[in-house]
Amino acid sequence: NEYKSYLRKFMSDSDMQDSDSPNSLRNRRNETRSQDDTSSPATTAQVATSSKWRNAWIRSLYSIPMIGGFLAILWLGPIYVAILIIAIQVKCFHELMVIGHSKYSSLDLPWYRILNWYFLAVANYFFFGESLTSYFRNIFIEEEYLNKLANYHRFISYWLYICGFIAFVLSLQKKKYMVQFTLFGWTHLALLCCVVQSHIIIQNTFEGLYWLLYPAFMVICNDIMAYFFGITFGKTPLIQLSPKKTWEGFIGGFVATMLFGLLVSRFMYNFKHLICPVEYSNGALVISNCEPGYVFNHQDFTLPEVLQHLCAIFGSSRTSVAFRPIYFHGLVMAAFASLIAPFGGFFASGFKRAFKLKDFGDLIPGHGGVIDRMDCQFLMGTFVFVYYYSFIKSLTVQRVLQIVFTLTTEGQVELYRLLAESLSKRGLL
Repeated sequence: NEYKSYLRKFMSDSDMQDSDSPNSLRNRRNETRSQDDTSSPATTAQVATSSKWRNAWIRSLYSIPMIGGFLAILWLGPIYVAILIIAIQVKCFHELMVIGHSKYSSLDLPWYRILNWYFLAVANYFFFGESLTSYFRNIFIEEEYLNKLANYHRFISYWLYICGFIAFVLSLQKKKYMVQFTLFGWTHLALLCCVVQSHIIIQNTFEGLYWLLYPAFMVICNDIMAYFFGITFGKTPLIQLSPKKTWEGFIGGFVATMLFGLLVSRFMYNFKHLICPVEYSNGALVISNCEPGYVFNHQDFTLPEVLQHLCAIFGSSRTSVAFRPIYFHGLVMAAFASLIAPFGGFFASGFKRAFKLKDFGDLIPGHGGVIDRMDCQFLMGTFVFVYYYSFIKSLTVQRVLQIVFTLTTEGQVELYRLLAESLSKRGLL
């Protein structure tokens, strides 16, 4: 026992000597210094800043080929633009389906994936069929089978959907009802978010590439400038759903987008290729050779009486002002792109947080999935569609003729008789 106690004491003294040795003290000092360095606030901020700029560099690097590819597709023509939009829609739908199915991936759900893609195909058939029969009805009239297809398009679409609905009901299984109905609703939500939005954007494209490009440029400009001002000056958090968003970035993006919108609107209206609608000619969809419409030409606007009185006070007799209405419409779209469209991104951020995701996908390095790039664009496209058809769109002779061609032969003759009678009474014939 005495020997054991002596040996224990000897080992304890030896450990203390080793711990007090110069090498041991030096190693311990270096470890402490390295821990202090890595945990200091200055080092943490430096690492965070370098990470931000590295992410910005990656995003910029992969943005260049995306922009280049988009411009190449624009050069090919409107039909390729429509194909690109459909491809984006399909990828967005796929990303949402992956998220919805991931929670129940362990369950054997019969026909789930097949029915998803079936409903996607039916939705596209309905919406894009509506667009084609509306814009190019005169083409369908020339061919008898196309005319019948156009006349019964909605009826066919309805029964295609009913077939999918019946297939879903037949696929229901005990103990899986709640999951299957949840995913059924998820599928229809994805169709609403993807198919309807892409259909609206394609309709904007048919009215002229301007109504696709200008809003898209505004969203891209706001995204880039808000990101730049945010990482450079950002200190004040904007919204809890997206902690990286700051008031400095939000305001800086708004100012930059409004200025950029003025410059772009003054530049784009000079190109007929951008402002003319799509038409069918020689078996293909092409840009029509139109004359610039009302919004792209100088117009005289009478000043309100209050402004006329103010001008008189300063010695001016001005009662009207001339400018192109597209400047005003461009500012409205730029304001929406910088103030409202970002909430599409906030909505997507909340969605990802609900499912504990960083991105919707990893297709584009530095950007995430396709939805991560299109969340604001979808909201912007819907606004442009509503705004255009509410304040800008007007009936044209070609549009009226397309409607007239849908009448029967007797109806067209009756319309001609009534129109001739009305013009004669007004002394125009």
